[in-house]
Amino acid sequence: MKFSVSRDALIKPLNLVAGVVERRQTLPILSNILMSLEGNRLSLTGTDLEVELVGRIDVQSEGADGDITVPARKLVDICKSLPDGVDISFSVEDGKVTVRAGRSRFTLATLPAVEFPTVEAGDGEIDLDLAQPLVRQMIDRTGFAMAQQDVRYYLNGMYLEIKEGRLRFVATDGHRLALCTAPGQIAADDKSVIVPRKGILELSRLLDGNGSVTLSVGSNHIRAATDQFTFTSKLVDGKFPEYERVLPRSPDKSVSGDRLELRQAFTRTAILSNEKYRGVRLSLTPGSLEITANNPEQEQAEESVPVDYAGDALEVGFNVSYLLDVMGVLTGATVRMSLSDSASSALIEEGEAGGDTDVEALYVVMPMRL
Repeated sequence: MKFSVSRDALIKPLNLVAGVVERRQTLPILSNILMSLEGNRLSLTGTDLEVELVGRIDVQSEGADGDITVPARKLVDICKSLPDGVDISFSVEDGKVTVRAGRSRFTLATLPAVEFPTVEAGDGEIDLDLAQPLVRQMIDRTGFAMAQQDVRYYLNGMYLEIKEGRLRFVATDGHRLALCTAPGQIAADDKSVIVPRKGILELSRLLDGNGSVTLSVGSNHIRAATDQFTFTSKLVDGKFPEYERVLPRSPDKSVSGDRLELRQAFTRTAILSNEKYRGVRLSLTPGSLEITANNPEQEQAEESVPVDYAGDALEVGFNVSYLLDVMGVLTGATVRMSLSDSASSALIEEGEAGGDTDVEALYVVMPMRL
């Protein structure tokens, strides 16, 4: 097994595949990546038994096909340290991989390829051909609301739902909810799955092109395939909450304002909010929104923002971090918040159709007692 490849062609797929590999592993083989050579096509595979990523690049082959595993982090560090534009040659002999580039030479220990585990994906029940920018955008619009290490394990991921020809991504941590609906109809049977948090984050890293991606959804796995990569993730076995029940049904108060102006005001008031609870008070009066933050040191921040509001006076508290997360992923010039009273959740959406997208995004944020 002998081949050469330019550093510039190798570094990106190698980085992405190594990103799947956990730094601390109970099995030594899981710290390695699998290198498989078939003709002039090199496949790089990394896995942590939950997710698996295969990257493919063309190389100049000078020997027989073969498979070998090498330490992921060491190979990444070696390639990063080499100068741009240099060609790297790999050769396997006596269970060792020799890496040469210019005057540099490295010999790496290996483990047998037969010991390398693969994620058994099975056949996909539903195949969707989608534009990479669309899937990336839907993840960006909702991913921040996924829970992290919640005991309700089914919240530690993204809910993908195909229902009545409509594709939705939904995430919630129990305090806020993000929902994004893809434009157009999809010719597929109804199906819903929960993709774990790591799987969503790794998938988002891959989708940086303008091509298409094929999502294959099965009973236990989801697979995403492009020309350069094949990504597989196990699914979370659990029941996602009935998210439509938490959408405010008929909020009777609506306030609209400039998104950037509101975002800047929230950012400034957050400086003096309680570091633990991050609460701010919103006081609505016709034409004006007052934002107030206090902390245990008796410090206070106040902001006044002109808004389009004509209802009764209302005071409600929110976690300012949740509001800033929403303001950060919306793209329109204005934002609209719909409320009923100080004890009800707020529904936040684009103030006008669009921004720079035709996806429909809705956000629900629960109030705080201040």
